[in-house]
Amino acid sequence: MFETPSIRLRGARPRVRDSGSLRPEEGGATPDLGSRLTSKARRMPSASAPSVRLPRPPLLEVTEHGLYCAAGDFHVDPWGPVARAVVTHGHADHARRGSRAYLAAPSGLPVLRLRLGRDARLEALPFGEERRLGDATVSLHPAGHLLGSAQVRIEHRGEVWVVSGDYKTDSDPTCEPFEAVPCDTFVTESTFGLPVFRWPAQATVLAAIDAWWRENAAAGRASVVFAYALGKAQRLLAGVDSSIGPLVVHGAVRACVDAYRAAGRALPAVHAATTLPRERLVRSLVIAPPSAQGSPWMRRFPGASTAFVSGWMHLRALRRQRRVDRGFVLSDHVDWPGLLGAVAATGAARVGVTHGYTGPVVRWLAERSGLDAWALPTRFTGEGGVEEEALEAEAPEEEP
Repeated sequence: MFETPSIRLRGARPRVRDSGSLRPEEGGATPDLGSRLTSKARRMPSASAPSVRLPRPPLLEVTEHGLYCAAGDFHVDPWGPVARAVVTHGHADHARRGSRAYLAAPSGLPVLRLRLGRDARLEALPFGEERRLGDATVSLHPAGHLLGSAQVRIEHRGEVWVVSGDYKTDSDPTCEPFEAVPCDTFVTESTFGLPVFRWPAQATVLAAIDAWWRENAAAGRASVVFAYALGKAQRLLAGVDSSIGPLVVHGAVRACVDAYRAAGRALPAVHAATTLPRERLVRSLVIAPPSAQGSPWMRRFPGASTAFVSGWMHLRALRRQRRVDRGFVLSDHVDWPGLLGAVAATGAARVGVTHGYTGPVVRWLAERSGLDAWALPTRFTGEGGVEEEALEAEAPEEEP
């Protein structure tokens, strides 16, 4: 679906390009740059022939397993099993099972253990600490997406690339805040990479959720919120007014809450639906993954009011598609102004765009900002995506 452009020679005019890899090329097919330069030099008098510096190969290239750094012999968020994986965070489209070894931020390890399995070989790299992998120097920096989410900084021979993973620039008490990392090339996500996506203030959204919950509790009906079990659910738990009523969670959410607590994050007390009497259950805020909608588990809450919490609720058509009573706009991804601000803060001259609306972001960065921007292929799109929902659906509905 998404294609990757060539790396331009410095000084060429920025333009939007698409091609099949990150290796140097120009136009469509990869030319033999050395032959072209040699041929040109043969037409010039030898005494006046200028010295020609060939561009360096890129630090990262797209392979059948995803982004690969040859200098360090590792993949970043590989699409399948590899020898060495540097993982940005625990969502299913970034953390895949089966690799021989994983490197990630310490606070993200409990979640990764939950997602990757007991036998996964996980190693922690504290934020800001450098690690030598092959001929490359790697460090991790907070991405603000969820607990332990990291940007990957890669340096080789004085050149610096940063892979953002998923990120947001809004405040979130449940995770480390986003940190802009100066670099030559920045690889950014673009899940919500359209000018229409501009998030309302977080406090406003949380106040609206509280008001809806309070109204439902007064009417004697439960309030069921569908939100991704990892990241979004914990942000909601930390942000709502727990004095309104009990907080009830699906088993998939409870597992992630336990992982956050294991990493040292304090969250309010939560309950399983089966542990509360009906008079308390009807006053509760219930947080469940999207996969629970329409499932037998929902029979525990007859007459409940339902809502979906996501950046996609900004679009009226998607609110209707979810078939819920309310849609609340709260995303763990950066919005349009945040994306442009994050790119500018890195000072990068080259920007690879992936995971989402790559085309519009590439065009804007190339034509409006004068950057060398290109689309980077990925197998995954969306906020969490169908793979995340499938993983949540496998979790038990109640705690053991």
